[in-house]
Amino acid sequence: MEKQQPPAKLQAFPVELMEQIFQSTVEGIMITNENMQITHVNNAFETVTGYKSSEVLGKFPSILQSGKQDADFYKVMWSEIRTKGFWKGEIWNRRKDGEVYPENLAIYSVIDATGTLTNYYGIFSDISFEKETEKELEELSQNDFLTNIANRHAFHELLFDKVNYSTESHAILFIDLDRFKQINDTLGNEIGDLILKEVATRINSLVGPADIFGRYGSDEFIFSRSNIAYQKDAAVLAKEITKLFNKPFFVCGSEVYISVSIGISLFPQDGKQIGKLIYKADKAMYFAKQNGRNQYAFYFEELKKDSKIEIIMEAELRKAIQKKDFFIQYQPKIDLTKHEIIGVEALVRWKNDQLGFVSPAEFIPIAEDTGLIIPLSEVILEKVCLDILEARSRGKIHILPVSINIASLHFQQDDFIERINSILMQYNCSPQLLELELTERTVMKDSVDIVSKLVKLKGMGFKISIDDFGTGYSSLSYLNRFPLNYLKIDRSFVQQITNLQDKQAIVEAIILMAHRLRIKVIAEGVETEDQAKLLKEMGCDIIQGFYYSKPLAINELLDFIELWEIYKQERNI
Repeated sequence: MEKQQPPAKLQAFPVELMEQIFQSTVEGIMITNENMQITHVNNAFETVTGYKSSEVLGKFPSILQSGKQDADFYKVMWSEIRTKGFWKGEIWNRRKDGEVYPENLAIYSVIDATGTLTNYYGIFSDISFEKETEKELEELSQNDFLTNIANRHAFHELLFDKVNYSTESHAILFIDLDRFKQINDTLGNEIGDLILKEVATRINSLVGPADIFGRYGSDEFIFSRSNIAYQKDAAVLAKEITKLFNKPFFVCGSEVYISVSIGISLFPQDGKQIGKLIYKADKAMYFAKQNGRNQYAFYFEELKKDSKIEIIMEAELRKAIQKKDFFIQYQPKIDLTKHEIIGVEALVRWKNDQLGFVSPAEFIPIAEDTGLIIPLSEVILEKVCLDILEARSRGKIHILPVSINIASLHFQQDDFIERINSILMQYNCSPQLLELELTERTVMKDSVDIVSKLVKLKGMGFKISIDDFGTGYSSLSYLNRFPLNYLKIDRSFVQQITNLQDKQAIVEAIILMAHRLRIKVIAEGVETEDQAKLLKEMGCDIIQGFYYSKPLAINELLDFIELWEIYKQERNI
């Protein structure tokens, strides 16, 4: 067995080695005598404080005091040093140039073999960088990284303090951007982010010293104002916010119009808990959105029922899609020059045993939000193909082209063309009989993929039209990039052309530019004779709306076509 060596005998450090360690350590060190006069400092002390050793030797440590700590702070510190022999903590000191900085400091008392106090020494490190980083992390945890306003967590905390430590009334406004998902999908996330920043900047211009404003979700913002005594005061603020969106957003050469839907809850009328107040403002916002968007609504108790209906509606919608439990109505399109029916638009309808007749304005947004719009769109296409077969069975050799609305999410699917082509083959239906209507927002992105899809669809025989033109970006310059057959002017312009000059001017400009690009113009939502006459004078090609016919079931449509000549004589067309 190997013999163990005795432990090495500890040796005293040479004075030179002690001095080398003292001077090379990265922490600042200061040593005082029992009277608190400085006797030694190291190089790190000079680096951190800016004082040379010659400037502090014989002085008291108070030369470094910043004034941020009061007398009680030092009283407690020295009490601990005397009773425990040391003190550790954070302290603010002052450099020679006057800059105040934070440091971690430990102070120890030195007692000799006889128990006599001989010295004090302090070891410290500058923690300015750590404090700055800590501050930045705190700001990040409180601020939304994109818009640099309060995030959801910070808003909750700030509102909690407001509500719990004041007797004032408060209004909470839940703000949601209308159709932002479509804008983000078509223009891309980078443009979407720029818009969100600008939205925050615009609303921030209304924020007062006592207000709280934050970003609550991807396209959701939340605003709180105190001292709101009446509903009308909250309504005034909501109107001010909506006015901010009257002007377009200019991003990367695109002119984008956005509106907002706002829900309002009031403290303490609608509750005293933050979560409930925000929930109720959110419900009121959805009510505003479902009733036309670009408006505000106050919370009221009946909205509780709406949330239940929404859940039921989604469940019933899923069942209906599986069972293909929908029917289609068709609205005729009339050529203003030839006075002939040149096509129809397919409009989906749904009647549910539990919910009764459900408006497309109610179930389409739910289908879009849940992704059900894709299978729903395919069910609609199948129903249209079946109705075309019905028309053939009635001996209609010349079948009118049917236009179908294509949702943005559906069009974006990689296999979109293959799937709709598969349905047409299944029902022996020709693409020449179909017109695909895409919204302005869907094609606005102008990506290679979109253009490629449109060219391929056009080559297959489909006709292509832009629906709801004028409601999104109101830009005509991009139209020549796409293989379009038709451009549909949104009903909101059509219904006001006889009494608003600016709407009339917009419609005229759209028709003129479209014709120069050899694109035919369809005006939808025509309800009066005056509207029809004015559109004809402007050179509009095709119109559709209740003035000529409401949407009709397939059998009613076929009868309407057969009786069209008689109908024209009755209408003096």
